[in-house]
Amino acid sequence: MIPTQHTIPTTYMVGPVHCYSAELNGELTLFDTGPPTESGQGYLRKNLDLSQLKHVIITHCHIDHYGLTRWLEQETNATIYLPYRDGLKISQLDQRLDRIGELLAGIGYDRQFLSEFRQSMDDGSTFPPFPINYKIIERDLPRHLGLEVLNCPGHSQSDLVFATSDWAVTGDVLLRGIFQSPLLDVDLETGDRFSNYHAYCSTLEKLARLRNRHILPGHRKSVESVDTTILFYLDKLLRRAALLKSHRNKGSVADIVKHLFGNHLTQAFHYYLKASEVVFMFDFLEEPDRLQTSLEAIGLFDAVAEKFQKATDR
Repeated sequence: MIPTQHTIPTTYMVGPVHCYSAELNGELTLFDTGPPTESGQGYLRKNLDLSQLKHVIITHCHIDHYGLTRWLEQETNATIYLPYRDGLKISQLDQRLDRIGELLAGIGYDRQFLSEFRQSMDDGSTFPPFPINYKIIERDLPRHLGLEVLNCPGHSQSDLVFATSDWAVTGDVLLRGIFQSPLLDVDLETGDRFSNYHAYCSTLEKLARLRNRHILPGHRKSVESVDTTILFYLDKLLRRAALLKSHRNKGSVADIVKHLFGNHLTQAFHYYLKASEVVFMFDFLEEPDRLQTSLEAIGLFDAVAEKFQKATDR
């Protein structure tokens, strides 16, 4: 049986978020929680039997997907499961934010910006309380739930997809009609910058395995075709890369973002989003063969070959 979709309003640019509930081997399971709001709490109270909730499984720890885990930990006896890399982020939160600050400084942002950015990270609007007791999905998720776990980073380094032979809960990995900026981040296993571009190329080959399954996305409309959704994302990537390529080697990423978007952005976090996108595009332009190889492996390169050539001049 296909899980039940629950739609909870948010104040974020992506709009409402979808969570999903299902009886897995007779145990009530919730995928993602919605944002940390009273309306979100009220929705879950009304639409789920919280006294019977056994498992809360998080696709990735962005505020609209994990925001009520601490509340559910307090209100229910459910076990909370988080992705491995989100566990690293929680245990090394201050070190991670310090290192992201270093990455931003390395692409041209000054101390004042870094201070504003850090304040936005520490004010609770980006990171609501994490659960105190949680288990790691890749290590601890019970096998009897019957879920295949696919590591699909790109949107973030933590993204997981949960699949059965019939359906897949995909979080923010497959979103129809939304182009996402992969966030500039530090790889907490190595200390280096996490390569969202390399990760996304690898993820594409995993997403192709979901072609015959019912896709349950984190936002907006249902996904009728995995290929159509991938091609939408690629179209945006290639179009934006084509526009950005003339700006390569013309100042820092910070300068480029200010030149392109300065009149439209007011918050440090929004500059961070755009800087993340520019870094992602430049990584692609530096190494386009990697994306081409992944697209050829899943049979989609011919569909974007003309746009690919325009973006890369190849």
